Amino acid sequence: MGDSRPRPVQPPQRGPSGRGSREAAEVTAEVIELLEVLWEKGRDAASTSPVSASQLRVLYCLDREDGMNLRTLGESLGSAPSSVSRLCDRLQALGFLERRPSSVSRRELELHLTRQGKDYLRGLRLRREESLTATIAAMPPKARTALLEGLTGFRDVAEELIPQRRLTVQKQTGKPA
Repeated sequence: MGDSRPRPVQPPQRGPSGRGSREAAEVTAEVIELLEVLWEKGRDAASTSPVSASQLRVLYCLDREDGMNLRTLGESLGSAPSSVSRLCDRLQALGFLERRPSSVSRRELELHLTRQGKDYLRGLRLRREESLTATIAAMPPKARTALLEGLTGFRDVAEELIPQRRLTVQKQTGKPA
């Protein structure tokens, strides 16, 4: 039989991190696992030659900031340049990515999604969105509103923490982000 002793309850984390940060992180981790299951359904139906999860992250980065170089992409992914280069080689072989000479530096190459790469992402996102819409539609209206507000806040903070986004702000404004 199971252990019936009460487990100690951790108090909500307070202070600079905010009230309930630990609980929110735990629930978010559980939700991410569920989203991964939904995501895989969309990815499996996406094409006869789906890309790996690592390659998909490259496509997402390039979709957000077209024309970045390998170094910036590596920083965004937290990966070694050689690994990033191999990922890009595979995506280029699939016709999803192309390398072009940089207009700023002769020594650098810019990475760009091809029409085929953009179409792949568009179709994948559509299938994933359909799956999410069905799940979210089953939620009570107040919960949907709270979800939208919470996820919007999360996205805004997360975008500020991603190195490529900070670099983009620096390039556009000339000031550190």
